[in-house]
Amino acid sequence: MDAIKILWADDEIDLFKPQMLFLKKKGYEVITVTNGHDALEEMENDKHVDIVFLDESMPGLTGLETLSRIKALQPSIPVVMITKNEAEDVMEEAIGSQITDYLIKPVNPSQILLTLKKIVDEKRLVREKTTSDYQQDFRQLLMQINSGLDKEEWVDMYKKIINWELKLDESNSDQMGEILAVQKREANAEFSKYIERNYLDWVAEKDAPIMSHNLMREKVFPHVNKERPTVMVLLDNMRFDQWKVIEPYLSQLYRVEEEDYFYSILPTATQYSRNAIFAGMWPAEIEKHYKQWWLNDADEGGKNNHEADLLGKQIERLLRNRDIKWDYTKVTRTNFARQMQDRALDFLNNDFSVIVYNFIDMLSHARTEMEVLKELAGDEKAYRSLTRSWFENSPLWATLRRLAERDITLIVTTDHGTIRVNTPSRVVGDRDTSTNLRYKLGRNLQYEEKDVLEVREPKEAKLPRPNLSSSFIFAKEDKFFLYPNSYNYYNNYYRDTFQHGGISLEEIVCPVVRLRTR
Repeated sequence: MDAIKILWADDEIDLFKPQMLFLKKKGYEVITVTNGHDALEEMENDKHVDIVFLDESMPGLTGLETLSRIKALQPSIPVVMITKNEAEDVMEEAIGSQITDYLIKPVNPSQILLTLKKIVDEKRLVREKTTSDYQQDFRQLLMQINSGLDKEEWVDMYKKIINWELKLDESNSDQMGEILAVQKREANAEFSKYIERNYLDWVAEKDAPIMSHNLMREKVFPHVNKERPTVMVLLDNMRFDQWKVIEPYLSQLYRVEEEDYFYSILPTATQYSRNAIFAGMWPAEIEKHYKQWWLNDADEGGKNNHEADLLGKQIERLLRNRDIKWDYTKVTRTNFARQMQDRALDFLNNDFSVIVYNFIDMLSHARTEMEVLKELAGDEKAYRSLTRSWFENSPLWATLRRLAERDITLIVTTDHGTIRVNTPSRVVGDRDTSTNLRYKLGRNLQYEEKDVLEVREPKEAKLPRPNLSSSFIFAKEDKFFLYPNSYNYYNNYYRDTFQHGGISLEEIVCPVVRLRTR
């Protein structure tokens, strides 16, 4: 491998001869100049400089002026500022000009070597350290997965897995990423068994976690008052890992006061989970009390067209003594998002505003249908990256930046998550059987028993029952349902796509985060 080439610019360069000799012994190549003009000329003539050491207080062209011109020539080149000046404004200007590091004179050889190690070897060192740490944690995670976790411990386990996913993303540890993916599948297998054992007890209110139907009552309404506007943003289909990749943006302007969770009801599908959130009821209860606003899977029409109506009824029941002024906005298209951005400050006129934003759901569907998106979001890491890129440039983030100009409470949550499916499972049903790949509602369903949680009596899960013989099945782990007809075609079409409706950590364990303007 070629030696790392350093360009060192300092009008007192002769004072650094011991450092030069030290670096040369360590295998670095050092080119020296005494002023900014010569540094720029060297940069233009030699395109293979790897790192620049730059004195801040050179006569003529100053270090900061030279820095800006170097960055114009090679924006990505690492620059280390060396200075006698410890003034805060100088440091801020240098950092704002994208220096990689800075050193205060006098500098000794070990300081320089440490800086070079950080710059040159940082990615390798981080990758090796991350790999080593995960290898040490691997056995402990495996033991915990198989130790009979409870509802809170499963959330902690899921967060640990996500934490390792994000660390391995950053370090590009592909081999360890593959091992972690296997461990995540093992976790989902055990979690599916856990849900199978406990879900109907939770429906019967036995030691249940917070779930979709009581999310608003437990995690949102206690923070709604007339003293400070509360804005709730529900991002459809947002998983915990996707929350973690947008959190750094929000943390610039908002302080996280509580990061909590809830368990999505089954099916983990918008029609059921989001209506339950806004109604504050189980789906069967919505059908009973607001039959005009509930549509079953086989019914024609939009299944979530009455969220605002259901929310209004829940506010009447639970906040009737607070005289709350509230608003509901659903964003399903880009032009709606722009309108929301334009009227961002209008939300501040309400005590409570709800924004339902459908981008992530649309992204998962579009990825299924568009080859270019399959390439852009080819795996979990890329899917998270695409979520990050979208959020950074979205009208939603622009809206939240404007809202941060005032003191508000911000609640960010979702209705359910989504899982990348890879294992087909055969199912047979009549023509009225629901079409979702992760759950089926129908009569006389035939299926692989090991792959599903079956609910023969929907009322036990507080789900509507369109017909006397209707039952539900929910896919476990990364399964997806396929009919025997055209089996190979649809297997190739849907394998490796993001779906929801079934049982997995990704779909069921959902973030609910409360923030406040900094």
